[in-house]
Amino acid sequence: MNWNSLLNSNRIGDSRKNYDAFVHRSAFQRDFDRIIFSSAFRRMQDKTQVFPVPENDFIHNRLTHSLEVAMVGRSLGNLAGEFVLRTESNLEAHHSMNVFGDIVAAASLAHDLGNPPFGHSGEKAIGDYFAKNSALKSRFNLSDWQWNDLLKYEGNAHGFRLLTNHHPAEFYGGMRLTYATLAAFLKYPRPSLVDYSDLIDSSIKRASAKKFSFFAAEASTFNQVAEEADLHKLSNNSEAPIFARHPLTFLMEGADNICYRIIDLEDGFKLGYLQLSEMEDLLFPLIKLSADVKQTLKKYHAIGDPGEKVGYLRAKSLNVLVYQVSQVFEQQYSAIMNASFDAELTDFIQSVDILEGPIKEANLFLYNRNPVVEIELAGYQVIYGLLERFMQIHLEPNHSISKKLKTILPSQFHALESDSNYCKIMRIVDYIARMTDTYALNLYRRLSGQSLPS
Repeated sequence: MNWNSLLNSNRIGDSRKNYDAFVHRSAFQRDFDRIIFSSAFRRMQDKTQVFPVPENDFIHNRLTHSLEVAMVGRSLGNLAGEFVLRTESNLEAHHSMNVFGDIVAAASLAHDLGNPPFGHSGEKAIGDYFAKNSALKSRFNLSDWQWNDLLKYEGNAHGFRLLTNHHPAEFYGGMRLTYATLAAFLKYPRPSLVDYSDLIDSSIKRASAKKFSFFAAEASTFNQVAEEADLHKLSNNSEAPIFARHPLTFLMEGADNICYRIIDLEDGFKLGYLQLSEMEDLLFPLIKLSADVKQTLKKYHAIGDPGEKVGYLRAKSLNVLVYQVSQVFEQQYSAIMNASFDAELTDFIQSVDILEGPIKEANLFLYNRNPVVEIELAGYQVIYGLLERFMQIHLEPNHSISKKLKTILPSQFHALESDSNYCKIMRIVDYIARMTDTYALNLYRRLSGQSLPS
């Protein structure tokens, strides 16, 4: 892979070549702005991160989490950019380190954009609906790939669909982001159905194989992005392509990992699940690795308010982890560029035993608190119930209830005459997956007779 292609600032669906030729704002900063002003991003303010949004308004939601990941991602990208420009001297005349930071920030900002209501519980509900209604595969004449998209429904793939296919009837390309940002967003650049005999080298265990980042409906769009960014091919099957990650994707993933590991602890403290002494036990081992540890501890002990103490611990811990992730990127740079490295950078940092040991255990403790579990169970029921209800539009199109349901379905999700059965189903899934938690819950209550419209 080469950086001239990896930093491709051309836009999908836009043939203009000098559109972003402005000194004051890069093409990738414009990507960031387009994402942050989108309705899909705004809806994340009412999508649960971990804890249900309580009376304490400090707690993170998907929107605040994404903003924080974007800021950490920008720092990681700038550090990586500085290193790449030192290593690849021919790039320096055309690019600055900020270009790298802008791409990682934009991709990080969008990394959770496709999460359905109630997060992983919502994903599970969508997949389970189709698993429990297996006759739909033959009834709607779906291919194995199309059926797998539904069985393993994936928020990452829905995110790519949102970014590139927002209003397809109006113009091609969705938000019309740059190829570099879209390629960096693709954390799992492969389809939902993989024939491993097609892989050029199946001996490498790949973190990018855990999930998938595009549906069958976006296969040609994905191919276009991968080719424009010149990502490394991992398979010979052009119909179901598999590519290596964009190098900056590793930094987006690293930013997400260190943010949720550390910031979820802060939320747990604010809700009273963790005490200050426990936060100190968890984060002091990271603080002691900072370059200015004596001054850091002196400042910490001078702070009186417990909440401010925890905020300081969080900030200094993130700083330590950012530099450790950056160091691993530099160490693995050659392997990343030839696609032989495919793992999470945080698995190789100096503090991996801390991050994946006691901090991970504390995270798991928090994820199993009653409010978290209860909202997961309730969310599953809501999303499963809504999908079951709205699928009736296509299962019994002449039924009077189906006709009434269609009247409350927004017109952009109505099936077109040209739609395949797969597209019809995806429109229903799109409608539900784009909802906020509150909207989904209230609609479910109204349609199930638990409440009436006011």
